Amino acid sequence: MTWILLGIIVLALFAGVGIYNRLVSLRQVTNQAWADVDVQLKQRYDLIPNLVETVKGYASHEKETLDAVIKARNAALAASGPAEAAAADNQLTGALRQLFALSEAYPDLKANQNFLALQSELSDIENKIAAARRFFNNAVQEYNAATEQFPAVLFARSLGFQPRTFFEVPEGERTAVQNAPKVDFGS
Repeated sequence: MTWILLGIIVLALFAGVGIYNRLVSLRQVTNQAWADVDVQLKQRYDLIPNLVETVKGYASHEKETLDAVIKARNAALAASGPAEAAAADNQLTGALRQLFALSEAYPDLKANQNFLALQSELSDIENKIAAARRFFNNAVQEYNAATEQFPAVLFARSLGFQPRTFFEVPEGERTAVQNAPKVDFGS
């Protein structure tokens, strides 16, 4: 009888260690995924001043637009955590749209090779950011699910495994994203 009880205790210990190790591994994957998002965002933020300087040469009197881009970039740099970074990132995306709209008003800017190269590089970074966000959100989903599944749910929080937040559009900005402006070339 004592051997059976000892066997059950050893089995429970191995199961507990296995669950703990899996949670640690998932937490590390989530941390690494956020670091990847952060790296892509940093590349984006580093590229923006070059883009603004290029536009300044052609549209220096568009100071409001250029200032809005720099202000949004600085707010995004100061953001911490996925929720704050997502909100700042959405503001920056809007400011960049205004900046790129200037290229339509200035044909010389639109034809500038430096501007085109920077715009292309920014587009490439945007694609990488989108992929990094998807990977991060997938890692968060897997981590959160693992901390909420039985038997991990019994001790995950007490061992410091707190739920993570997704990198998503803030609630107040969802309607703006859903109601994006429509482009009509038919008129």
